Amino acid sequence: MFRLLCKCLGLVLFVVVIIIIIRTATFSVRTDAVRSCRLNDTDFIPATEEVIGRFQKALRFRTISTNLHQYDREELQKMVDFVHTAFPVVHSSPLVTHDVVNNYSLLYKVHGSNPELRPYMLCAHLDVVPVDEKAWDEDPFGANIKHGFIYARGTIDVKQILMGVLEATEFLLKSGHKPTRTFYLAFGHDEEVTGLDGAAKISELLYNRGVRDLEFLIDEGTTIVNNLFPGVSIPIAVVGTSEKGSLNVELSVTGSPGHSSMPAGETTIATLARAITRLEENPHPNMFGTGPEKDTFTHLASSLSLPFRAVITNLWLFGPVVSRLFSRIPSLNAIVRTVTSVTMVNGGVKVNVLPPSATALVNHRIHPAQSVEEVLDYDRKVINDERVKLRVVTSMEPHPMSPYGDEDFGYQTIKNSIRQIWTSATVVPGVMIGNTDTVHYIRFTKNIYRFSPTFMYPEDLKRFHGNNERLSIKNYEQVINFYYHLLVNADEVKLPSIHKHGEEL
Repeated sequence: MFRLLCKCLGLVLFVVVIIIIIRTATFSVRTDAVRSCRLNDTDFIPATEEVIGRFQKALRFRTISTNLHQYDREELQKMVDFVHTAFPVVHSSPLVTHDVVNNYSLLYKVHGSNPELRPYMLCAHLDVVPVDEKAWDEDPFGANIKHGFIYARGTIDVKQILMGVLEATEFLLKSGHKPTRTFYLAFGHDEEVTGLDGAAKISELLYNRGVRDLEFLIDEGTTIVNNLFPGVSIPIAVVGTSEKGSLNVELSVTGSPGHSSMPAGETTIATLARAITRLEENPHPNMFGTGPEKDTFTHLASSLSLPFRAVITNLWLFGPVVSRLFSRIPSLNAIVRTVTSVTMVNGGVKVNVLPPSATALVNHRIHPAQSVEEVLDYDRKVINDERVKLRVVTSMEPHPMSPYGDEDFGYQTIKNSIRQIWTSATVVPGVMIGNTDTVHYIRFTKNIYRFSPTFMYPEDLKRFHGNNERLSIKNYEQVINFYYHLLVNADEVKLPSIHKHGEEL
């Protein structure tokens, strides 16, 4: 009996090993080919001194947003005026109609020749986050060039997109190209503080004008990162196909004040501390495989070295191990679950007075497979203390999943344009763990993609909203040409045929 059991186990193990070997050798969910396009060697926009100079001028405007409805209006006005003068063809072409929305946001409609084709929209924003100037090595609004990099607030979030899109559009129109497909450019002025005065007003204007069904929309988002994951030696371009939701919850405990010399059991602060500890010790469930994060890695399979390829191509077996490993790495943990951060605590009135109340603010970034209500229910269950009251301060549901199949026009057009600029990059779907103002545009299309054509290394990620934000001159040239390729590729009536890399620019 024991021998028979050993033989059976050996046979099962042999079959499993064979399956692993076969899947490792044959698994593929993407192709190295890209789709043909109509560009040729002359369709390239060089980063001349004039082009770089315009970018530097845009970076020098201190368009800082500090809070809801609070932003530097004078600097925004200066930048709006600059944009009007910097791109004369965009602002004089008979193909373009232009609106200044709510004083500082910009909306352009570039009219295509075929009204039967659904239009698309490119988005960015004019504002930036505040700066700790003393912590920078360069003037954050000087736009100084050092070792081939431009240092300034906004170089990667996201004046490079704003100016890159305008440079590409100016070049397109100046060259005499007449678009077949209509497209919009939407640039809000308060994205960093929710976009209620900018993108929301643009959305309202578009809706009132009858816009209902865009082909696709692309806004800022995930980037191109080199050396991001072990076993991957080529750049990875992550296109955000969804966006995490957010939930800010106030935890509060009330009690009776009294003298600290006569405590009556646990104080409100201690009760609150227990609740906070429970939340941090009991994270929300691992959702690996229920959102785009699984496909992020399966799309990488053909680019992985052998040990990692064997694991990723056999998630049917190694999935639990992978998901547990990801939970231990903060950057990956943020992808596979709803994360919890206790960000503010307040309690007590005097050192010798028992605290009559204590409060804490908890920030959740919600995985696309969960809802706000599910997160609240989980928090209540984990805290399990009726003395702790939960109050929703603000909330936003995760964005719907956008499609990223082989025949999805928006995703494939973006993917094609990326690989024409970064020919060695692997393009994968992913989730945007931060938040943008695309929430105001969800009603126009299910095909919303979040991608910033910024080339980064893992150590550069801390520059987002951080110190010494910078962008290389070469990368800015790539940004402009990515959007130019996108404008031309999006003119196709349908997805063109696929060809190999040897035929691309």
